[in-house]
Amino acid sequence: MKEQLEQFAIDYDRNEERLTLQGDDQSSIHYPALFLFIGDKTAEAIDVVKELNDRKWDNSKGVMYLHVMTAQGASAQSEGSSSVSVKRHILDGIGGGDDPKTVRPRMYREFYRNGQGLFELNRAIRQVSSSISEYGRLYSSFDRIHLSVITRVDDPLNVFVPELSLLAESILGQSFKSVQMDLYVLISEREQVEAFGYGSSAGVAFLRELDYMQQPDYSFTANLHVTEDGLSIPVTHRAAPLFDLVYVLSDRNERGIMSAGELYSSYEMISHISLLKNRKYKEQAFDPANSSYNNTSFKNNIMTQSGRQGYVSAGLAKVKRPNQSIALVVLYHFYRQMMTDMAQDPGASEQQRLALFGVNPVLIEERVSTLVPDVEAISEMHALMTNEVSYAAIRQMSLREAEEALFGGGCAAFFRSNYEETARRRLEQLNVAEELDHAVRTGMAADPLIGLFQLFHWSGEHKENGGIRPFLQALYRETQMELDLAKAELDQISGGIVDHLSFKRVPFMDKRNLRACISELFQTVYYRKRNLLVLEMKLKLITRIEAEVEALHKRYGGKITQLESLESQLKEAAQESVTWADDYIGQNIMEYYELVTKRVIDEWKAKRGPGVFFEDRMLGNQRELLDHNGTEGLLTKLISVCRDTLLTSSYFKLTFEEELLQRSNVTIDYSNKEVLSKDELFKKLYRTLEDRAAIHLRLYDYTQEHRYEEKYIFGDYESEFVRYVFGVDETSRIYKLGCLHERRSSGVVKLNLMGGFHLEDLMYYRNGKVYYETYLANGYEFHGIQPDSLPELR
Repeated sequence: MKEQLEQFAIDYDRNEERLTLQGDDQSSIHYPALFLFIGDKTAEAIDVVKELNDRKWDNSKGVMYLHVMTAQGASAQSEGSSSVSVKRHILDGIGGGDDPKTVRPRMYREFYRNGQGLFELNRAIRQVSSSISEYGRLYSSFDRIHLSVITRVDDPLNVFVPELSLLAESILGQSFKSVQMDLYVLISEREQVEAFGYGSSAGVAFLRELDYMQQPDYSFTANLHVTEDGLSIPVTHRAAPLFDLVYVLSDRNERGIMSAGELYSSYEMISHISLLKNRKYKEQAFDPANSSYNNTSFKNNIMTQSGRQGYVSAGLAKVKRPNQSIALVVLYHFYRQMMTDMAQDPGASEQQRLALFGVNPVLIEERVSTLVPDVEAISEMHALMTNEVSYAAIRQMSLREAEEALFGGGCAAFFRSNYEETARRRLEQLNVAEELDHAVRTGMAADPLIGLFQLFHWSGEHKENGGIRPFLQALYRETQMELDLAKAELDQISGGIVDHLSFKRVPFMDKRNLRACISELFQTVYYRKRNLLVLEMKLKLITRIEAEVEALHKRYGGKITQLESLESQLKEAAQESVTWADDYIGQNIMEYYELVTKRVIDEWKAKRGPGVFFEDRMLGNQRELLDHNGTEGLLTKLISVCRDTLLTSSYFKLTFEEELLQRSNVTIDYSNKEVLSKDELFKKLYRTLEDRAAIHLRLYDYTQEHRYEEKYIFGDYESEFVRYVFGVDETSRIYKLGCLHERRSSGVVKLNLMGGFHLEDLMYYRNGKVYYETYLANGYEFHGIQPDSLPELR
């Protein structure tokens, strides 16, 4: 059930994002792009980056993704994207072996010895380059291509970053006039909590190599081009830093806080930085106050006077409607409202409640009358054989003695066989449970507001809640008293003298008088005995009915317990989701959407009647809510109605600013001076964005010497909130601020760029250096090239 709720929330969020994007602008990239993922540990990043790009870029179809990995990584990898734009290439014959001391250098040597593997790598990159060429019509210009290289700092395959990057650049350079190449280095400090020694050493080893690659005089030559005939051609990089810019992104931000989503934020930053550097500019939104991104200017600002190139990091924050929380909260309030409606007392009288179960006095009498044979059968007792006894002989006897003298036990046997046994057999054959069920179904069909709660309370023993069992118990007592009185009356009459019977006697006609006496005896005694039997059957029927009503009460109670358990689960899921929404953007969700949900439901009731949600096309009959597949089946129905009926209302289509403003003030009375103004809302939003866009890298000195910042808003430049952002510190701003204008109502994204630091400024580097030096001293080898050519540790 938890998975069902999570999927509902995710589906709603995706659908809303898709619908919003249909009304919002999608960005376009100006030049073609290739994302090169190096190493087994970058596998999870590919599909995430691709999905983000596909969602935001309208010409993302032409963007290609190449993943270079080992055979071990391919076998351990779960099924990834099957898109034609994603190619996965295994470096054949490249394995780390069992000895961790020499993993990276051994792989490096195997790479250069494997001519066939180099040829396959060439062919894979050429295939990707050819695929990109097929999508030339999607781009404004085909002169340049943006090559983004992504690797993990601790992945052994990053030993090939220069080779793979330059080979890709060289092959792409055959189709494009220029290749702009950036490197994204990902650091997962969370993973190094356990394996901190070797992982940190390998990470520092790569960073040391990276410092070497980014030196102004870095050069490279190797026979990386391999033809189909096995001929090798050198690839050369002349003296210059290898990458245009290097971005270092961690799952720990500059305040030292670990990201809950691990490296997901880093993948989002890769997508947004790629768009920032390669966006197709639109005619609108040109404004002197809106600074556009300039790559050359940024590089110059993060370079030291000595010419040493600085590194870059970033932070990203979003404010948007918390769709997943909204979906779960609305589902909970919808269900809670439904439960409230179900529990309402429709004000039925006792006669109506009894009639619903088919147990009012008239119906009980009618049912009893079908159990006991009619009085006419008593007349058949005249055919019983009598003893040779005269009327004169019995006239002074009691009726009981006279019956014995005349018939012995014949009358009692006849009555037992034709009345008592027949009544007992008919009572046994009577399906009281089925009759009650039929009556309840008929009653509920006539009134959809009668449901499980009414059935539960009305089948109970509490009269104040409308329970009918007190009536049945009272009826039983009354019947028992009536039976006791009837028995006493019969006993008194049976002891009376025959001569006192009222019938016409004829002198000297003994036989005629005897026949008249017998007829009067049958009517006087056996009519009463039949009435006693009727009362006895009525008692037994009442007992059966009360037992079945009690069984119904327990059954309905069990269903209500299930319903209440589901309510608790929905509430827990909603509250947990709200908790995960950030502190400010998630405020008042429960309170605000309780009112919105009620408003939508009330409107539906006004149009379609109070039982609208219990129509067949909605949730169906209340009594049958749990009949099929239990609470999971009910939850499926609830989700369907909530998704198709409630969440499609116009109340859920506000812009994120308007929705948040209304939600922020929902708990405040209109006369209260604490009502949040739009300016105050924008102020809080701005602060939230700035706090959440903290740089995702822990530096030793927060205000290091060469720190340079630029900040960019992805949103509607004409919106009130974005205009507010540009006006906050307009006169005192020490950073560059720009907006990538996109007509959108879904929310705002803020990307903070910070550059100018060097590797020795990283806490990761400083902490890992001691492990690196210790592992080197203990015989570990980390580098494919000669360590002597690398810069000294700083």
